[in-house]
Amino acid sequence: MDIDTSRFSFAVLTMSDKGSRGEREDTSGPFLQQLLEQQGYISKNYAIIPDQVAQIKEKLICWVDEERIDLIITTGGTGVAPTDVTPEAMQEVIAKEIPGMAEAMRAASLKKTPNAVLSRGMAGIRGNSLIINLPGSEKAARENIEVLLPALAHALDKIQGGTSDCGS
Repeated sequence: MDIDTSRFSFAVLTMSDKGSRGEREDTSGPFLQQLLEQQGYISKNYAIIPDQVAQIKEKLICWVDEERIDLIITTGGTGVAPTDVTPEAMQEVIAKEIPGMAEAMRAASLKKTPNAVLSRGMAGIRGNSLIINLPGSEKAARENIEVLLPALAHALDKIQGGTSDCGS
């Protein structure tokens, strides 16, 4: 069963201290926007914010609870550096974690770099929205999102109450 991706909105949130100050160009965020648009998803928002738990939480909650965005892809802040706090913010925002998505991304990345074991990205649900954390580099973000693309529309459909079988 093919699910029409054009019924789902998305937003991309980049976490970068330097990017939020205009000291570094964000390439992963615009790449993700373009890729998801090519897949038929409808772009609703994009932002670059600093690596700060309070700001990340505020933006994610706003985009889910107020703007009702179906899919939020974050990029950055998933590593082990002191400023990498995206997973900490996610834990305070989501109601349900989807560990299989993060496990699949790490497993695929591990085939390319041993540093994949350092990724702390998560995927989870808040309300009727799916939030997925990707690494900050464009290369790593691309490699990770490609693992999830085949399952995204079905995941969104199920989160929003769809009754199609998962084995279809």
